[in-house]
Amino acid sequence: MIKNIKLVIVDVDGVLTDGTIYVDSQGCEIKAFSVLDGTGISYLHRAGIKTAIISGRTCDAVIHRAKELGIEDVYQGAKDKIDAYGKIMEKYALRDEEVCYIGDDLIDLPILHRVGFPVAVANASPIVKCQSDYVTKARGGHGAVREVAEKILKFQDKWHLIMERYDIRNLIYKEKKCEF
Repeated sequence: MIKNIKLVIVDVDGVLTDGTIYVDSQGCEIKAFSVLDGTGISYLHRAGIKTAIISGRTCDAVIHRAKELGIEDVYQGAKDKIDAYGKIMEKYALRDEEVCYIGDDLIDLPILHRVGFPVAVANASPIVKCQSDYVTKARGGHGAVREVAEKILKFQDKWHLIMERYDIRNLIYKEKKCEF
């Protein structure tokens, strides 16, 4: 369940991106990543929750983005994602129920069936949505990872760790009465 999550693993195409693949005239692949998702990943790290990437495709842009975000565990070209998942689980000595996985397509199903908090993005395949405990309102590449990060942090009562940095928690509560 959400309160036990210590690791969030994400797919790339369709989750960290909108699934569009850009190829320039030299054949180089270009990906567009959402700043919202990057911020959500940073929030997870700040609250002590690890993150990892498992992707069926391989692209240098993913390595660059992961490095920017401080994601240490990146598995690309993973046609059998369960193998990469097993390596991450062994490295951190975690139990399945301590992991959230965010996916969008059939290749993600084996991991989604194992983790404690399986999540599908809004644009996921219908069967992936059906097999997930939560379906984001945001589409992949448009803040879906950020949405999940906030949900986990709020449920674990760690959202204050994020808000305190901006010294606006009391202001928001008093003047706007926003929900957290």
